[in-house]
Amino acid sequence: MKSIISLLEKRVKQLFENEGTGHDWHHIDRVRKIALHIQKEEGGDSQIIEIAALLHDISDHKFNGGDFELGAITADKMLATYAVDKGIRKQVVDIIKNVSYKGSGEEDRMNSLEGKIVQDADRIDAIGAIGIARTFAYGGSIGQPIYDPAIPPKENQSVESYVNERSHTVNHFYEKLLLLKDRMHTETGKIMAKERTEYMKRFLDQFYKEWKGQ
Repeated sequence: MKSIISLLEKRVKQLFENEGTGHDWHHIDRVRKIALHIQKEEGGDSQIIEIAALLHDISDHKFNGGDFELGAITADKMLATYAVDKGIRKQVVDIIKNVSYKGSGEEDRMNSLEGKIVQDADRIDAIGAIGIARTFAYGGSIGQPIYDPAIPPKENQSVESYVNERSHTVNHFYEKLLLLKDRMHTETGKIMAKERTEYMKRFLDQFYKEWKGQ
């Protein structure tokens, strides 16, 4: 299995190395490292966790026309080319199918411990200093303004609202990022998310002061 993971790593790195929205190879590698760190504390199958982390963004809905199913399908096909056991493929596919955040009003549907660990890791990389940088990189990539005080954040967003409606990047902190600490599954994830969330709050306080010209 180590050789298969090595081949997957090489392939994913080729696909995402020059990606410019914050969903690049380095993001994927960080998610893998965070997930394996959580696994050491919480348990779970490390091989399934590592494979799912490597493939969790293989076809993200934000870049494939809004298809939440295509990532799982693409991952399954890729794993099949490396003759990965069907049982492992099924577990990885289930994780990738459910890993994405779909709106503040939508419940998470992750089934396995391995999936919960990968989801926690992906969300931890969405917050803190790295999360701030990634958020503004993505916002700029889709032509979204940094901030518009006339447009308040939306609460209890549905999938349709979260995916299709655009406002400004600062709203993303209130519609997703600041909410993630309370949606962590693992105790390790909760500890990591709490620290990063506090950092984002301090950033926003400073942002508003500077926005006012202070």
